[in-house]
Amino acid sequence: MARRNGETVQDRIVALIHDRQLQPGAPMPTETQLMDLMGASRNSVREAVRALQALGIVEIRHGFGTFVGRASLDVLGTSLEFRIRSGPHGVRALHDLVEVREMLETALVARVAGSTSPSRLAALDALVTAMQNDLEADRAFHALLYESCGNELVLQLIDLFWQVYHQVEPLLGAPEERMDVTVGNHRRIVDALRARDASAAQEAMQRHFRDVKERIARAESAQAAKPLDSEAA
Repeated sequence: MARRNGETVQDRIVALIHDRQLQPGAPMPTETQLMDLMGASRNSVREAVRALQALGIVEIRHGFGTFVGRASLDVLGTSLEFRIRSGPHGVRALHDLVEVREMLETALVARVAGSTSPSRLAALDALVTAMQNDLEADRAFHALLYESCGNELVLQLIDLFWQVYHQVEPLLGAPEERMDVTVGNHRRIVDALRARDASAAQEAMQRHFRDVKERIARAESAQAAKPLDSEAA
């Protein structure tokens, strides 16, 4: 393979996948073949493959070989969670994540407002009812809500943001017993979809996220007051 200035072995392996149009699940060249193709040492090839494995670009199946991976967004989720947990302004970073999700979902809910089928509305109703006792029903609700968009990346991003939020939720302190509010917000979203009212659907979605952001703001205020409490003591 022709080597370009600044390209790493990792870059060249990715280029090889694209040049050969290898699809997810397709077998990769062996380690020895990659050494010849890349003009690189065994250690360099191994390090590059390990790095690509961490990104989900390749998959190592011990005893079988290396295959092209599916590059899921799980790696992004790990990075986002680390950013929120390790940064000095973790709660603020969580607010930013929720705000991005709000912008995405507020636009999308208007898009599906005029096309949500009766059977999908019934399924959403059932998930809202289940939400009182089952957190996974909330996750399923947001996935089903946009399934008709036909955009796999959108579905993955929304699910990723949902997972990250709930993984770092302990940063906000003890859970607030407000499931009636959560259920009510989701019920308003379904009612707006049933009425095919895009504006009402957006307003209901914004109200849902407003409640979430208010909880984050309370946690941020409490976090900011801690140093003052320590100094006073």
